[in-house]
Amino acid sequence: IAEVKATQKRYLSGMSSEVKGYQLDSCFGPGGCPNRAYSGDALSKRIESLLKQEDLLGFLKNNAKSDLKFHHEFRITFSDCPNACSQPQIKDIGIIGAVVPLITEEKCTLCKACVESCAEKAVSVDKNREMPIINSDLCLKCGKCVAACPTGTIASGKKGFRVLLGGKLGRRPRLARELGCILTDDKAFEIVKECINLYKRKSTGGKRFAEILDDADFNELEGRFCG
Repeated sequence: IAEVKATQKRYLSGMSSEVKGYQLDSCFGPGGCPNRAYSGDALSKRIESLLKQEDLLGFLKNNAKSDLKFHHEFRITFSDCPNACSQPQIKDIGIIGAVVPLITEEKCTLCKACVESCAEKAVSVDKNREMPIINSDLCLKCGKCVAACPTGTIASGKKGFRVLLGGKLGRRPRLARELGCILTDDKAFEIVKECINLYKRKSTGGKRFAEILDDADFNELEGRFCG
């Protein structure tokens, strides 16, 4: 216990010197995770360059009312599939790889491999029409049914990112809200840029993005990028 407390003391006393203004992390997808739906590698590099240019550390030094701590940092995370190992639901911006399943003209053999592959029970088979049916309200765009289909009846449609905004932990935790569309790499980059600008305009006293993102802001962003 004494060693743990000593480590904690060293960690806390030197925290302000370790803060860099932002945190950018990802899941294990880039290492070859079999669940990867869509890669965020290229977008992650673009966003990292943007974060460096925005000088969020300088912003926080001028803005925060106390010594900087890690919880002050602007946090963005990537998850290459809906398993969300990197916890995008509790970050300022969470970005999840997605692939929309597309029903093609290829004949379905009614094997139900797609049904068995779907943990959300979003896929069913219509025996009369001899085709799979996908419930878009339940589908998490993981691509499992696409990989399972042996005939190509279900193929990859639009690929991109689900984007979640305004998550945080702390004394008043809040889950991030998801935009109602799949964004391309370019649009995902642009919305990150817009969110950083919004944060720098509205945040005072070191407030987190979740604390300054109100319903009007969210709806305006969703209307612009998903409309």
